[in-house]
Amino acid sequence: MGEAKTMFRPDLMQGEKILVTGGGTGLGRAMTRAFMELGAECIIWGRRGGVLEDTAAELEAATGGTCRTAAVDIRSAGAIEEAMEDAFSGRPLTGLVNNAAGNFVSPTERLSANAFNAIASIVAHGTFNCTVAAGRRWIEAGKNGNILSIVASWVWNGGPFTVPSAMSKAGVAVMTQSLAVEWGNRGIRVNAIAPGPFPSEGMEKRLMPEPLSKKLGAEGADGMGAAGNPMGRWGRHRELMNLACFLMAPGAEYLTGEVIAIDGAQWLAGGGNFSAMSKLSGSDWDMIGKAIKDTNAADRAERTA
Repeated sequence: MGEAKTMFRPDLMQGEKILVTGGGTGLGRAMTRAFMELGAECIIWGRRGGVLEDTAAELEAATGGTCRTAAVDIRSAGAIEEAMEDAFSGRPLTGLVNNAAGNFVSPTERLSANAFNAIASIVAHGTFNCTVAAGRRWIEAGKNGNILSIVASWVWNGGPFTVPSAMSKAGVAVMTQSLAVEWGNRGIRVNAIAPGPFPSEGMEKRLMPEPLSKKLGAEGADGMGAAGNPMGRWGRHRELMNLACFLMAPGAEYLTGEVIAIDGAQWLAGGGNFSAMSKLSGSDWDMIGKAIKDTNAADRAERTA
């Protein structure tokens, strides 16, 4: 099979206004591009203002659409409220994509409370606060809304060596199901996508850093290696983009409360994501931990430059 193509007419999302958290890079950037290609106005949030501005300029040039930016740290409920008020100014949002996330691999017994909070504050607390900030405004205005959260197949079969993320994303999946019922009569749809292995900056630097990929070899860790996938490959960004557009565009209003896997049947076949890491030694983890810390330090330096 060749590269996936867009499945929709070019004006499908004309009139939509969608906020994408973590929209400056990776899957968030890809989904934002897809929405803009179909006529939506977009806003992207992230912690690195320069990256957001570069992404917005490139997407506007590529699609002819409109993309606004706001440097927002979604670990702060106050920052979310302030930025959400601005996002709803003028023409209110019609959709929210909770894509911002954090993750890294580590033996759970090595994690500190601060390490756990570093992930949970983004994935669990940040997603909840963004969702409520948007939902409250739709409910108060009597407007329909559409929420899509990006989780992972770990919500079904666990995430060894990624426990903070697995716990947090499982909570987001339950939030999705709960709010679909609670807000259904308010005209608000709530769904989630559980992507399998898709190439992204976050995966390469924090989930499969070079020392780890070399140690595990071509197969990679369970749930990560293309060779172990039933389809024999990683996902293509356009495939995820098409699913996100289907869920966020008009026409599927009766679909809510669903968590949809897009992973080539990986989670059904793998039995346990990252379980191959059980074979690693303490010295292996020391090497991997240093690679992740170096990545984090470089990111902090970039944000403060």
